[in-house]
Amino acid sequence: MPTRQEIERAFIERRRMLWSLCYRLTGVAADADEVVQDTFVRAIAQAPAAVDGDWHRWLVRVATNLSLDRLRARRRRRYVGSWLPSPLEDEPEAGAGTAEAVGAGYERMESIAYAFLLALEVLAPKARAVLILRDVLDYSVEEVAALLTTSEANVRVLHHRARRRLAAEQAGQAEPRPLREVAPPMRRALQAFLDCLMRQDASGIEALLTTSVRTITDGGGEYTALHEPLVGIERVVRFHLEMARRRGPISRVEMRTVNGLPALVIETAAIRPQMAPRVVLRCELDVQGRIRELHSILATPKLTGVRFSSAPD
Repeated sequence: MPTRQEIERAFIERRRMLWSLCYRLTGVAADADEVVQDTFVRAIAQAPAAVDGDWHRWLVRVATNLSLDRLRARRRRRYVGSWLPSPLEDEPEAGAGTAEAVGAGYERMESIAYAFLLALEVLAPKARAVLILRDVLDYSVEEVAALLTTSEANVRVLHHRARRRLAAEQAGQAEPRPLREVAPPMRRALQAFLDCLMRQDASGIEALLTTSVRTITDGGGEYTALHEPLVGIERVVRFHLEMARRRGPISRVEMRTVNGLPALVIETAAIRPQMAPRVVLRCELDVQGRIRELHSILATPKLTGVRFSSAPD
């Protein structure tokens, strides 16, 4: 049996890989932190006989199964309001409460793009795991079958159905473009949106949005938030202007790269206990560069992957 020191060394070498897998499987940075820690605890208690290739597969299998358990449990619970993935400023070392810069390029960030994580939510847990293991981590059908304790035929069926379901979910949307092409117009749209909000310029905001724009807020039952998506340009403009009026003065706002694309990281003075003091605001654009969807992530457990100057009150 390997010593504890050998297990720790082997685990540390694979920790970043395991965290990346768990984040893609659960869509929540805090969940990925906890699953990776639980995987380490199991490694200490139930490690395989040798720290070799089998050890790597053992860790991936344990982390995958724990992530799927967490994903299933989350979906069984009633979530207050709309659920959004946890934004990730950088992909951190596992167990870190906030993200640490890792210098990732656009190519690696594609598989944690926010739109991709949102699309994955339509998939059943096992189908989600098959898609990530096959298409993101490039595991063979044989390897995925062994990791998920299923047949190769079932892996092929799940993979085919997962791809077809994602294609149906994205039908009617613009053809996905590389993040490096989307980033500049998205940065301009977000900056203009922020400027108009601060001036309370309704007509300026309207010019930035599609007529069928949607806004989604995730407060997790912790802060004031929409209970369901709000659709339509007039309603969306009115909502965001009212929220800007109610929220305390902005103490800090920065344009950051979150899940590979620009997003606004906002901190405000907490003048009302029900108003979130920290917000990540991001958007999706149509082919003309207009905002077709706005996402506001407010819930504290969702924000562990983004750096803030201070903790919420």
